[in-house]
Amino acid sequence: MEKFMKSNPGDPSMDFPQHFRCPISMELMKDPVTISTGVSYERRNIEKWFHVYKRRTCPATMQSIETLEMTPNHTLKRVIDAWLDSRADHKPSSSAKHDELEMILGTMDSTPFKVSSLRKLRSVLETGDDHVKEDFRKSGGVELLVRIMLQISVENHDFVSTFSTCEEALLVLHQVPFSADDEEILQLLMRPDCMRSMAIMLQRGSSEARFCAISMFQKMARADAHRWKSVAQDHGIDFFKSLTETVSDDQICAKASSSALNLLTETLESSKKSRLKAVQAGAVCTLIELLPESSNRSRCEKIMQLIKLLCECPDGRLAFIEHGLGIAAVEENAERLECGNQNWGEDLVVGFEFSPDGEGPGGNAGLWGGAEAGGADECWRRRRGAGDHQG
Repeated sequence: MEKFMKSNPGDPSMDFPQHFRCPISMELMKDPVTISTGVSYERRNIEKWFHVYKRRTCPATMQSIETLEMTPNHTLKRVIDAWLDSRADHKPSSSAKHDELEMILGTMDSTPFKVSSLRKLRSVLETGDDHVKEDFRKSGGVELLVRIMLQISVENHDFVSTFSTCEEALLVLHQVPFSADDEEILQLLMRPDCMRSMAIMLQRGSSEARFCAISMFQKMARADAHRWKSVAQDHGIDFFKSLTETVSDDQICAKASSSALNLLTETLESSKKSRLKAVQAGAVCTLIELLPESSNRSRCEKIMQLIKLLCECPDGRLAFIEHGLGIAAVEENAERLECGNQNWGEDLVVGFEFSPDGEGPGGNAGLWGGAEAGGADECWRRRRGAGDHQG
């Protein structure tokens, strides 16, 4: 039995009886104790409930209690041990995981321990096969997770607890596969309120939650590029600001940063309106300042490609020219990457002598010296001269 417990501690796929579970963690009890209401709990869980969270209620019944006395339930422990001995050779089956899944989903709305239940749910999905994940989807699991995540945008008195719950729901959602054929799921995930909740996770979440938020956005974009294009455009400047901030956090969360860079590229390549939103979110300045810090060749090339995309709109060109490091940064990196065109920054400016509508970027004739030939060239010379003077 000892060997079994070491290799399968609290195995979520084990089909153990309901009364063997701690009502708090939903895990198999190893040291059951009974409190004054007659309900048994895993000792460490109920002690935490009483002494860390300072609660004076029974978690299962929510009855007020007068005494915090706990009595070891030796009878229940012997029954659990005997059951484990009889199941030592048991191997989890799909049906066992299905039962576990149904139990967790059935109690999710009522349990005060949603974080623990969500972690168990994630474990079931991580270790389960495609049938388990399909069962989850058919049982309304995605709808349940979205409903939990929407709570983050509702004002409440316990934001920290709500945020932790929403984070866990996002981590579970990340385990669920979907494709272009899953119309109902895509429609649900791309709702403005759901997108807003995931954007909040992207802004304030842990490294893992931020990566999962970006990954979810990527899956949505690839499953339905046309709808994603519209959703991204409608989501506003804050969304693109969060994306560019995530790109810049390479040292904090490299996986999220890399994924955000790819998502930003995919989104901006397909939408001119999104480019304008990104420019307004300060993406040009952020990307220019990232170039000197980028030692990875692939990352550097993607950043330069993004700058070129953003400079295809007048406001992007204006932001590039007005940034004191713009030309020098891109030329230095073009040379370092041996792109073959070491005057990349100069060409970028001179090449924008006229915008598509025949006016200088942003209608700023003073900056460009008018729409006549040589205006952009003169602007570049002024910038280059200023840089030489400062040097």
